[in-house]
Order: sequence, then C-alpha cells, then structure tokens
Amino acid sequence: MLKILQIIILLQGVFLIVALMANKEKYQKPTFWLLIGSIASIIFYIIGDDDNGFFEEKVDWFFFDSSLFITFLLLFVMYFVSQREIFKPRHLLFFLPNLLYFIIELYEKYDAAEDIMLVEIIELLVELSFLSYLLFTIWAILKSDRKKWMAFFIFPLALLMGLSLANEILGWFNIGQIPYFSNPENNAFTLIIIAFLFYFMAWKLVVAPAEIVPFVKIKKYRTSGLKEDLVESYTKKITAFMEEEKGFMDSKLSLSSLADRLQIPKQYISEILNTHMNTNFQDFVNGYRVEAFLERMGDANYSNFSLLGMANEVGFSSKSNFYATFKKHKGVTPTEYRKSLK
Repeated sequence: MLKILQIIILLQGVFLIVALMANKEKYQKPTFWLLIGSIASIIFYIIGDDDNGFFEEKVDWFFFDSSLFITFLLLFVMYFVSQREIFKPRHLLFFLPNLLYFIIELYEKYDAAEDIMLVEIIELLVELSFLSYLLFTIWAILKSDRKKWMAFFIFPLALLMGLSLANEILGWFNIGQIPYFSNPENNAFTLIIIAFLFYFMAWKLVVAPAEIVPFVKIKKYRTSGLKEDLVESYTKKITAFMEEEKGFMDSKLSLSSLADRLQIPKQYISEILNTHMNTNFQDFVNGYRVEAFLERMGDANYSNFSLLGMANEVGFSSKSNFYATFKKHKGVTPTEYRKSLK
C-alpha cells in the first residue's frame, strides 16, 4: 500500500512541476520557485526517507527529510499572501534550522556518541522550530483571504509532527511512548495527506492556475521610480498612521491629505496599495474603520451608542456608505451582524 502511495505522489509531483514549468513566464518568480522547491522537496523525501525510501529502505539519506518541505512551504505561503515580486535575501535565514538539522544528522551518522543529551536537546529545539513554521503557515493562511483550503491539509501535518515530538520527549523520561508514533511504517498517514494536497493542487492548476501561483501583474506604473526599499519604508509609514495614529477616524481623509500628512508622493501611495497590497485607497481605509467599529460593538462603554453613532466615530460619513462597506467586508449588514452575536 505504501509503495502505491509513493508512486502516486511521485507522479503528481512530476506532473505539477511540468505543468508549472510550461507556463513559468506567467507566474511571479519568488512564489513560483518556492512552490517548485516545495514539490521537489516532497519528491526527494519520498525517494530518500530513512525508514521508507522508495528505492531502498533503511538507508539514511538524512538531507532528504520532511523539514525541507516545511521551510519551502512556509516561504511559499508568505510570498503568496504578500504578493511580493522580489525575493528578500534575508529570508534565506529560514533555512538555518535545516542546515543545523543536517549538521546534527551528519554528526550522529559518523560519530559513535549519538546519544549525547545536548545533541538530543538541540535536535528537539530544531524540530520545534519546524513545528512553529507549520503553525505560522496555518496562521498566515487563515489570516489571509487566500488559500484557506490549504490549512485543512497543513493542520494535520502540524498535529502529527507535534505528537511525534511529544512521543520523543516521553521516551527520554521513560514515561512510555505513543504506540502509533513508535512505528515508522505509519508514515503512510502523512503520505496520504500529502497526496491529497497534491491532488487538490493539480486540480486547481488545471481549472484555476492563478489560485496556485499568482500571475505576474501587468505593470500599471511602468515609469515609476519606486524602489523596493522605499516600498517597505512607505508601507510602514502608511500602516503606522492607520494603526497607531488612527488616521482612518478622520471622515475627510483622502489620498491627497494622506500624501500631504506623510510626505509621500500621492502616486506612490496608490502604487503601494494597488500593486503591493492588492487593494485601493477606499477599501484600505474602510477596512480599518470596520474593524474599529467591531471593537466598539464588543465594548461595554459603547452599549448606549447606536450603530450609526459608532460608525460616525470611526470615520464613516454616512449611513449608506457605512452599510454598503460593512456588507462588502463582512457579508452581512451591521444589524444582521449584531443579531448574530445575541
């Protein structure tokens, strides 16, 4: 059964890589290559897994393990959600736990003293870092409006890895281990999850390719002088103005007044919002207003306020604009939302 699963996953991986490479010019480069890395690392894992290698079992190809897939997957989701078109070299630091894990495995393979407690503790901390990668990946997916279906596949992987770590800790203290996780052949369950993920991605690739890897955007700002370092700096200034100074509460806030206040060219603010944050000025500001309104709904100090009274306080200038915006963001009217809380 395990061999059949391995063959299915290998064929899926090869199909996805071929399908993606055939149209690679259409996709944003960082996200594209991180997805290719995720798929390739799974293929390597299937081929070289210590306990259930595809060609030969019980062969320690310690570089081909699931941790490489976890790191690639984290970065893929980060870049997909942020829609960044340029890879940041500092994100290579996410591979440091992989390098450390490789060194530990190399040490244990060629050094007879592989049960040194310090080495075991370092290995556990490295594995915990991979677990945190998975949990952060789930959080990033759920926080975003994109790819929530992936969380249903990643969550079981995080759960399995957490239970596996707990099993190791129990073994250290001779408390008694979890039988399921003491049997290497139970990797089959993890392989089934990966197989389903690949199946779904393969289907999405055929019917809706942009949901797997975002397409390169047609450059609206061809003559823009906005550089990547300025994008990051201006983005921080814009979000700080909204989150710390509560600039959205000004009902007369406009693109021009925001540009004057922050001393950022108006066209740069539009470019950052449209191209790098996938929104427009009005939706960006109203998103903060809706969240501030929801905070007031749950605050006892505002229990005597009407819906419109709270809306006016957070920056909405009219009832019609408030109701239309709220329904756009939450899918229901403010009145319907309040009733659902009772």
